[in-house]
Amino acid sequence: VQLQASGGGSVQAGDSLRLSCEASGYIFSLYAMAWFRQAPGKEREFVAAISWSGGYTTYTESVKSRFTISRDNAKRTAYLQMNNLRPEDTAVYSCARRREKYGEITLSSFDYGNWGQGTQVTVSS
Repeated sequence: VQLQASGGGSVQAGDSLRLSCEASGYIFSLYAMAWFRQAPGKEREFVAAISWSGGYTTYTESVKSRFTISRDNAKRTAYLQMNNLRPEDTAVYSCARRREKYGEITLSSFDYGNWGQGTQVTVSS
């Protein structure tokens, strides 16, 4: 199982970025996916998750209405569209796969595994 995150960069406050998480080595469509982030000196934080079918999503409060998680099962890729970025969004963003096949989406990092290499997002004011 491999997850490869990409799409990060350095932007100004108010800009947008789209992160991608390309999966391989398993049946992508059977597992929920999530994005987490970790800022320097802080613990890993849940950002968003999407069910295996794509029909259900959930977000941490601070990104609601600004971020959108989606997935394309045919392309084996999950996305995180980030709009109206703020300096406090600066972090390394990582994607992860729900441990159980058909598992419901949760907010706990303990329920996810196979963490991909993160991608850095830096937002300046």
